[in-house]
Amino acid sequence: MSVVSRVSAIPVVGLPEIVPGDDLGVLIAEQLVVNGTALADGDLVVVAQKVVSKAEGAVQLISAQVPGAQALELAERLGKDARIVQIVLDQSKRVVRAVPGVLIVETVHGFICANAGVDQSNIETEGLVTTLPVDSDRSALVIREVLAEQSGCDVGVLVSDTFNRPWREGSINVAIGVAGFDPLQDLRGTIDDFDREMTTSTVSVADEVASTAQLVMGESGRIPVAIVRGVDWEPGNYLAGRLIRPANRDLFR
Repeated sequence: MSVVSRVSAIPVVGLPEIVPGDDLGVLIAEQLVVNGTALADGDLVVVAQKVVSKAEGAVQLISAQVPGAQALELAERLGKDARIVQIVLDQSKRVVRAVPGVLIVETVHGFICANAGVDQSNIETEGLVTTLPVDSDRSALVIREVLAEQSGCDVGVLVSDTFNRPWREGSINVAIGVAGFDPLQDLRGTIDDFDREMTTSTVSVADEVASTAQLVMGESGRIPVAIVRGVDWEPGNYLAGRLIRPANRDLFR
């Protein structure tokens, strides 16, 4: 697989505020018509986790939480709301790092991120937080099926979220759910520009596409969907778990 010389990111503007029960695939397809944007074979559609969570009802009422002993202890140590800490713990396998102001966990999905993806931003109703979708791969698949049927095109879909990274300042958009394409590009065994065989190079195409889309989606402004066009990708029934490095190959775990 190779990337062609021109890659573009097209924002899908004008989507309504998403509420539980909304069919995101249908809404995206309808808005593309309104915008005069037609999907093409090979497009990758990036959908922000926040609207997926809203549509699927992956929200929690802060006032309904009853913090346990671990949540109370962590909240006091970190200077956080114990009720929100409890939501984070409910979404987590383990706590990776906990220092004042920072709570890094491994989510039930296997992602390492701050606060298990629990977030209060871009929510119209006060007192609610969103959590990550139960199965972002399934979410991406459902959206892909609708878009493929409506457009007649072979497209890939990914659900993205904004993560921070160790040893690097600034957040970046990454894929937490994929459908229809291989999220990794394995370059091992291919030849570089100087006729040397590459032995370790594996590229996260899905994360690169998610970051490209973020340039036009932004962190605010109500643009939760973008089309990334011009990336050559391999089709297949893959999951975002393919992007998670196994513990036996993780030098920092």
